[in-house]
Amino acid sequence: MKKSPSTPLPRHSLADAVVGRLQRQLSLGAYQAGDKLPSEPELMAQFGVGRSTIREAIRILANTGLVTVRQGSGTMVEAQRGIAEPLPQRLKRASADDLDEVRQLLEMKIAEKAALLRTRKDITKMQSLLDERKSAARNGDTQEAIAVDIRFHVAMAVAARNDILADLYRTVAEQMGRHFRQTYLTTDRFVASQHLHEQLLQSIIDKDPKKAWQYAEKISRPA
Repeated sequence: MKKSPSTPLPRHSLADAVVGRLQRQLSLGAYQAGDKLPSEPELMAQFGVGRSTIREAIRILANTGLVTVRQGSGTMVEAQRGIAEPLPQRLKRASADDLDEVRQLLEMKIAEKAALLRTRKDITKMQSLLDERKSAARNGDTQEAIAVDIRFHVAMAVAARNDILADLYRTVAEQMGRHFRQTYLTTDRFVASQHLHEQLLQSIIDKDPKKAWQYAEKISRPA
């Protein structure tokens, strides 16, 4: 059974911090279904926290179905049908290429649905953000161009009228934003793709889901 080196945790939200660490270990395969977690004293030493914190963390994991506490046997890891690690945390470990692929798929579907379901309020919001994007790009403000570009696509996700899809896009976009800030040192790409964004918005205004999909695919295509 694998063990992580002892690393003191911050004093705030200790139980949540322990839960996060254990969830990450589970997602990385440190413990398999049927394995027994280390004893309370071992977990206390591993995470540098007290017994009450470990018990609270185990209670949280048990409530989410990740482990089962068996009297006399210990805490057993349950088989998982989905990812045990929180999605935002998992996305932080993803490669830029994998994130970009997920973003591309989401943006195409979002554009298609937005073209069918958008309202006049959605159009006004997207048009305003697109104007801000154009201004930031022309002024050479890379950070602002990135921020407004993401807000434009989030507004499009909202227009798609699927809360789960919108939340999923926001989560992916947050990580992509970090990647963009490391990758794009100028606004050249934003200037070059402005016309595609304008055509995308026009296809949404025209309620043309096929064209919206096509323009979203062009926009999200890796540079």
